[in-house]
Amino acid sequence: MVMGMLFGIAWMSTQAVMPAVIGRAIDQGVSAKDTSELVRYAGLMLAIGLVQAASGIMRHRYAVTNWLTAAYRTVQLVGRQAVQLGGTLPRKVSTGEVIAIGTTDLSHLGNLMDVTARFAGAVVSFVLVAVILLQTSVTLGLVVLVGVPLLILLVGPILKPLQRRSERQRELMGHLSNTASDIVGGLRVLRGVGGEQVFHDRYRRESQTARRAGVEVARLESVLDALQIFLPGVFVVTVVWLGARYAVEGRISPGELVAFYGYAAFLMIPLRTATEYADKLIRARVSATRVCRVLALTSDHLDPAAPAPSPPVGSELVDLRSGLRLRSGSLVAIVSEQPEESAGLADRLGMCAPDVDDEVRLGGVPLGALRRAEVRRRIVVSDTGTQLFSGRLGDQLDVTGAGDLARALATTSSADILEALPDGLDSVVAERGRTFSGGQRQRLVLARALTLDPEILVLVEPTSAVDAHTEARIGERLRAHRAGRTTVMTTTSPLMLDAVDEVAFLRDGRVVATGRHQDLLADDPSYRRVVTRESEVPTP
Repeated sequence: MVMGMLFGIAWMSTQAVMPAVIGRAIDQGVSAKDTSELVRYAGLMLAIGLVQAASGIMRHRYAVTNWLTAAYRTVQLVGRQAVQLGGTLPRKVSTGEVIAIGTTDLSHLGNLMDVTARFAGAVVSFVLVAVILLQTSVTLGLVVLVGVPLLILLVGPILKPLQRRSERQRELMGHLSNTASDIVGGLRVLRGVGGEQVFHDRYRRESQTARRAGVEVARLESVLDALQIFLPGVFVVTVVWLGARYAVEGRISPGELVAFYGYAAFLMIPLRTATEYADKLIRARVSATRVCRVLALTSDHLDPAAPAPSPPVGSELVDLRSGLRLRSGSLVAIVSEQPEESAGLADRLGMCAPDVDDEVRLGGVPLGALRRAEVRRRIVVSDTGTQLFSGRLGDQLDVTGAGDLARALATTSSADILEALPDGLDSVVAERGRTFSGGQRQRLVLARALTLDPEILVLVEPTSAVDAHTEARIGERLRAHRAGRTTVMTTTSPLMLDAVDEVAFLRDGRVVATGRHQDLLADDPSYRRVVTRESEVPTP
């Protein structure tokens, strides 16, 4: 920024002194018919022009660098914050709000970094011109010194309403992005239930509201743009008129009159730059406020001031609230009449729930007493909302670069997916893995979780979209793959329940029965009804 401002000052200052050099060349070279003086001033103008060109190039380079740095550093900061917040982010801010940061806010922030260098040059060049004019004519110098700030103040009353309308438009654009994201994410479901038209109409209404807000902003901006032309134009006419009167009266020379005209024409550049700076500053402040709100969010789970010692590897994971106990190396399934109960328990086991639950303990130590990074490393939760990112498939599945991806793909029976891809693991995944079916995405997501090979793996409905034959193979292979590691899954699939060591039956948030799947089927009618989806027929 400092270098951009220095080159901006050099760029505009060379333009500011050029009229003075031209005036001297007219008076001392042309009017005096002195060829040597004319050549000397022509050489000086050439040197100033070269400095102006070089400084203009460097100013532009720094401006572009600052634009890109501001924009993409904002993306990096917000992306890093999203990773740190994890599941906290969607609970505290809408998806559309985050999307709007990456689509519109970063441009406004970058634009401010760009115009700041030119604004610094505008301020310095204005002072430089005023000093030169004061040395020539006190009256004209005072006209410039007083007139330019006065013109800027005349624009002031527009800026506050412009900021309010910009904030309103930015808020509506965030809501609109959120609606669009919801529609795209649930398009298949909407088609299935015939709800496309309803959401289409809703999007149209919201988009029209956002359009009207944009028009309101544009109205003020059009007035501001018009004033950028009109006010400097009036100012130029005034300065030239005064200069012409002084020349007629003999108070200034012809060369000085030409110089005054050059100054008046040049001063339009600093004036327009100042109003442009005010406009972009307002937009950038609105965007910066939105970005800072996201950056100011704190995770639901913060590291304790005095973390407890790490429990040894192979410790038992216990949820005192539900009574669930997971022995080291066991493969356990959780069955519940209410899927949200089992999903909530899974989130609690991995410290992904909104509240810190000290009733979940690893080796007798509450999860809230451990560092968050340690919990994330030792306990991995893969739920139904897990998505694939865009990019190379192999990189999406082996996020650490050190996992046994081939084994994980074999366990999830994903060979057919790779065979259908022209480049195999080098194939590029579309956003959210839309090129894959629901069952294929589910298997790839499961393979990614297995590649991490955590000490404790929590799976939420890992095979709900997979066909029965594939599900049976995954159930058989999962036990061998996770041998010696603790694995717990929420499911009501008989094929997966047959493959586990133990089933925990959950009712009203409590484990009411544990045992083998076949034993619970025979002994517990409530369990049988949930798993087989049978309705009990009263005995006559």
